[in-house]
Amino acid sequence: MFKYIKYLLAAAGAFALSGCQYHILSPQGWVGIQERNLLVIATLLMLIIIIPVLIMAVYFPLKYRADRSDLSDYDPTFEHSNKIEVAVWGIPILITAALGWYTYVYTHRLDPYRPLDHLQAGIPIEVDAVSLDWKWLFIYPEFGVASVNELAVPVGRPVNFRLTSSTVMNTLSIPALGGMVYSMAGMETQLHLVADAPGVFPGRAAHYSGPGFSHMTFDTLSMSDADFDSWIANAKSDGTDLGRETYLTLEKPSIADPVRYFATVEDGLFDHVVEMCVDSGTVCAGQMMMQDKMGGGGIAGIPNAAAYSYDSKRAIDGLGTLIDLPTPNPEAFHEAFLNSPDYICGPSARKEAVIHVN
Repeated sequence: MFKYIKYLLAAAGAFALSGCQYHILSPQGWVGIQERNLLVIATLLMLIIIIPVLIMAVYFPLKYRADRSDLSDYDPTFEHSNKIEVAVWGIPILITAALGWYTYVYTHRLDPYRPLDHLQAGIPIEVDAVSLDWKWLFIYPEFGVASVNELAVPVGRPVNFRLTSSTVMNTLSIPALGGMVYSMAGMETQLHLVADAPGVFPGRAAHYSGPGFSHMTFDTLSMSDADFDSWIANAKSDGTDLGRETYLTLEKPSIADPVRYFATVEDGLFDHVVEMCVDSGTVCAGQMMMQDKMGGGGIAGIPNAAAYSYDSKRAIDGLGTLIDLPTPNPEAFHEAFLNSPDYICGPSARKEAVIHVN
């Protein structure tokens, strides 16, 4: 009976694994192939240690067990062996050196900021990717179109990504093409990939970002140049306009959004997303940093504090629903601070300080 249970368990395990996709071990792009090669090399090098250790973990306890009949090899005076020392220290040092060398080579070869010009492939295309709650927005600045939860790329042409986030930190991952890099609010990161074969490759967010994380997926359509041109034409004919107001509506939290297209994209929209100032009433991050460098707004800038607020407009609860936070009142906070008994300066000093700042 126990034998049949083992077979049933094995069959159940095989059935459960039949739905797995092993794109990392079967990549369809140059970057993915290089990453797969590094993974295989590192695994083989480490197996040089792991396999002998596993064998010795079984062999030595059996060979030198206490109840063995032949004790002629027992030497209580043994304390050192040059051969053992060379094996114990020399082999790991060589393996570590090899791992370090290959890691160094592939780290520079696969730098996500390094363009793929050395491949002498086709003309690169530019894609601006924005991680939202919980969907992906892909903007094609050269063609003036955009899509939600669908990425189209031509076969054999490098794709130069610029990435940012309108919300929490996230990660763009297309395992079949390789590479993975973070998208962060207020920052721009880069990634360069290329597809070597046509097909549909799954992509997703690889960094947990809340209740809609499991639905933050998209298909990467790798196609010929002619099919890619048709995809662009279809987006232009069936899409809507993507301006600031449309984007502000789009970035609101939503789960399992369908694929959408935008026929036009407002110039500079991605840059405003990076600068966190798509909303016309918000100060851009670059301007904010310049003002900070010049000494800040001082007391006179307190009434304009709302223009410097970003996160409060995007607060959500555990279900991903927007929360209306109370409007901050910096004037009241400042007045309460000046009148606080913990404030070390006296009334006359506070008055002089306010006059001096003004």
